Amino acid sequence: MTALKLSYAYGTSQQPLLGMTIGDKFDQACQQYADQDAVVSVHQNVRLSYAELQQKVNAFACSLLKLGLVKGDRLGIWSPNCVEWTIAQFAAFKAGIILVNLNPAYKSSELEFVLNKVSCKALIIASSFKTTDYQEILTKIAPEITQATDKVLNAEKLPHLKAVIKIDDVEHVGFHRFCDLMPKPTAEQLQQLQEIASELQFDETINIQFTSGTTGNPKGTMLTHNNILNNGYFVGEAIHLTPQDRVCISVPLFHCFGMVMGNLACITHGSTMVYPAAVFNPLESLKAIEKEKCTAAYGVPTMFIAMLELEQFDDFDLSSLRTGIMAGSPCPREIMQRVIDRMHMRDITICYGMTETAPVSAQSSTSDSLEQRVSTVGRVHPHIEIKIVDEQGKVVPRGKLGELCVRGYSVMLGYWEEEEKTREVVDVAKWMHTGDIAEMDDYGFIKIKGRIKDVVIRGGENLFPKEIEDFLYKHEAVSDVQVIGVPDPRYGEELCACIILHDHEGTTHDYDAIEQSIRAYCKEHISHNKVPRYIRFVNEFPLTASGKAQKFKLQELMCKELNLLDATA
Repeated sequence: MTALKLSYAYGTSQQPLLGMTIGDKFDQACQQYADQDAVVSVHQNVRLSYAELQQKVNAFACSLLKLGLVKGDRLGIWSPNCVEWTIAQFAAFKAGIILVNLNPAYKSSELEFVLNKVSCKALIIASSFKTTDYQEILTKIAPEITQATDKVLNAEKLPHLKAVIKIDDVEHVGFHRFCDLMPKPTAEQLQQLQEIASELQFDETINIQFTSGTTGNPKGTMLTHNNILNNGYFVGEAIHLTPQDRVCISVPLFHCFGMVMGNLACITHGSTMVYPAAVFNPLESLKAIEKEKCTAAYGVPTMFIAMLELEQFDDFDLSSLRTGIMAGSPCPREIMQRVIDRMHMRDITICYGMTETAPVSAQSSTSDSLEQRVSTVGRVHPHIEIKIVDEQGKVVPRGKLGELCVRGYSVMLGYWEEEEKTREVVDVAKWMHTGDIAEMDDYGFIKIKGRIKDVVIRGGENLFPKEIEDFLYKHEAVSDVQVIGVPDPRYGEELCACIILHDHEGTTHDYDAIEQSIRAYCKEHISHNKVPRYIRFVNEFPLTASGKAQKFKLQELMCKELNLLDATA
């Protein structure tokens, strides 16, 4: 009798783990690629070579030390994408200061919570963006800033915060200006920085990123040099980055997608980081790709959809593109196909991961078949183990559904001062339980079926929203779709499809006719229990700052719209 092949895989590689700090790797890259473009911030009209970036990073790192920050202190950064973000990132990493990534969309209560949660000693803030005035929000929490003539803060609500640095040319009482912290360091200051850097260990925490906090307060994920440096490196290896590559980073830097898969993948390969805009803008991304002759582009599916749907899309020459990454949320087959066909990204890959695993655990290969790249998230990443387990924690046979678990160098040290919550997701054998439902085939390719918490249980039957979303994308009228569960007194839950229609359909949609067309299409091609009970057309989805649809907010909206708030009462 042949034993069943189990859903377990480990990633082999001829490339060893780097085994060094990010600062050491950064300096190595700056020496090796000194005259090449390191970063281009298109919206700021800033272009820095690796040598120039290193000078600015060293200057800012020395200023942080002069402000009184020491190894292990927490430095928050609350800003959309800009070159200062990247300077601060590498300066903190070189000085052993823990960089705390803050979501630019935070409001006052969220900002106050996270700053106090990890006891931030210093904070970098943007000036303002769109409707968000960062200075005003911070000053409401800590009005003492306006009296801090010596720029040393003593605030009742933010007792640990001592220095605030503003990315601004305007003088403000209580704030340091970022530009004032960029003087050329003395030989003694550089020597001090070098001494600190030489004492750092690669498995120490150097970055804290907060989970989204959709089910309570956000948790601070502690990531080490080893976690994020290696993950960025192997992501870059998978798309064959070289010093000739230029990566359009439209995703936010506060998130792993931008900071790790973007910035760290680039510096480990001598590639160029290109920032089209402060936050994602489809037109600016297309302009940047053409102007800077980008060879790679990153985005979540909604970003690629927005670019493809743009009226001026055909005006741009995107022929320089060859590769990139689509990740962050399930990648619909139809969108992937359009990106390959219309954006010339023949070598685009899919990545799967989460913040707690630094982030990537699986990725498709540029040599994988088109079918494998559009229907799976690829195979396990180098130096990482993956298993899929049942509810009892036992590894399931290949082809069976279960929870995906990850183990290896990439798994976080834990949640900051949350030992109990850490134990809930990282077991005694160091497996990170992702909460994702997955399936592994005989060749090790992994399909993500959805989140355990997203599963819709209709009349005792488990239905997977991602499967239905992937199907609905094939309908000619559907541009984007999210399928959610809504309460039902008879079945417990029913399916609701929230659909954004293609722009080219015009503004005079016959919604009744389109809904009937979609229902007929569903009834012809999928089983009746998977046909959404409700179909609603929307203009946009509530999104996180990293571009992921917030299903819990959609559920709240639909429950109100459909008058289902009392359906389970």
